[in-house]
Amino acid sequence: MTHILIIEDEDRIASFVEKGLRSAGYATLRTATAAEGFENALNSAVDLVVLDLGLPDEDGLRMLSRLRTKKFSAPVIILTARDTPADTVAGLDSGADDYMAKPFSIDELLARIRLRLRGGSADEPTRLSAGSLELDLHSRIISVDGVQHELSSREFTLAETFMRHPRQVLSREQLLGMVWGYSFDPGSNLVDVYVRYLRAKMGADSIKTVRGVGYRLSA
Repeated sequence: MTHILIIEDEDRIASFVEKGLRSAGYATLRTATAAEGFENALNSAVDLVVLDLGLPDEDGLRMLSRLRTKKFSAPVIILTARDTPADTVAGLDSGADDYMAKPFSIDELLARIRLRLRGGSADEPTRLSAGSLELDLHSRIISVDGVQHELSSREFTLAETFMRHPRQVLSREQLLGMVWGYSFDPGSNLVDVYVRYLRAKMGADSIKTVRGVGYRLSA
């Protein structure tokens, strides 16, 4: 299992990120200070770090620079309110692999995490398969019995979520967090609408409704 360290002192944001990562199948570890984050990064089995910069005890950039001098090689994604081009350059120069400004969507963060983890693993698949379905992660095209269909950005993320959790029942709340970045149910039928879109391309029986719970991929 992939382990991700979240270094973020604002509890609301840290909880939101942690919920999204766990829903996507990652194991998480949270810290609220640079000192704890530094020790956990070096002494725990960490595959990736999500790092805030405005930490209470030390600036995140300085901590990141110290980590890199210790030969810490796992990918680091900075997640911060600092959003100027100069801030981005400073973050990348300090050893970050990616830089995201707040506010952010959880699906974009998950996409960037997948990208950075793929960059560090030659074994990461570029296609996902389930029964007669095959999803190309680069072209965002899904093949159904050899017939190709293009997917919109949201359709692709929803299809990828289902195919990474085959036969697992996913609640509407989980899907809202993983695909749209909501930390609550806004009371809309957004998930149901996009499930209908996918069924039109993947087949009417490809995604089963589990009444009172959510949906699962049946391929």
